Amino acid sequence: MQLQKRAGSWAEVRPEWGLARNAAIIFAPRTATRNCHFDARAFLHDYHADRDPEQKILTQLMTAPMVVAHWINMQYYASTVAPQQFGSGNKLLHNVVADGLGVFEGNGGDIRIGLSKQSLHDGRNWYHEPLRLTVVIAASQAAIDRVIAEQPVVRQLIENEWLYLWQWQPGQQLQPQQRSADGWQAVANTQHEMNSKEEARA
Repeated sequence: MQLQKRAGSWAEVRPEWGLARNAAIIFAPRTATRNCHFDARAFLHDYHADRDPEQKILTQLMTAPMVVAHWINMQYYASTVAPQQFGSGNKLLHNVVADGLGVFEGNGGDIRIGLSKQSLHDGRNWYHEPLRLTVVIAASQAAIDRVIAEQPVVRQLIENEWLYLWQWQPGQQLQPQQRSADGWQAVANTQHEMNSKEEARA
């Protein structure tokens, strides 16, 4: 009762933080992740590749929930790393304009279209940690590649590295593989390349 009252109160400036700190989405049998602790940072979708021989369900997952999770992730990312350009400022000062097209912060200025600071900041520190979305799929590389080849939107997200895509085989002693514009790479090679890039920047 108290939760419902608070959720409907216009006096509450701090919104519900269910989507803040989002970092990953996982398509795998729920039994494989049931005992994992994700600290409320991962979207979980029960998926069984052995029941989807033609990748119809996988196609739906990679073109709908994965894309939407990316949109959510990027909105939080952009509003955190560039709040002046992509955030909407102080929620206390918002005035909705043009039937919801955006908000003014105060009574004028540029239309603000992103998330308010209260959606990202707890008053002392940033609550949201900006990261590109990590997508983990429990399916074969061939199945995932087929969806990538057939779906331009998915291919653009992966090959332009807007998100991180990992292939995982639960219950098998195989290293997860990452898919980038250059194809599939084992986790060890990927980590080595990341370390090399960091050393080059230093």
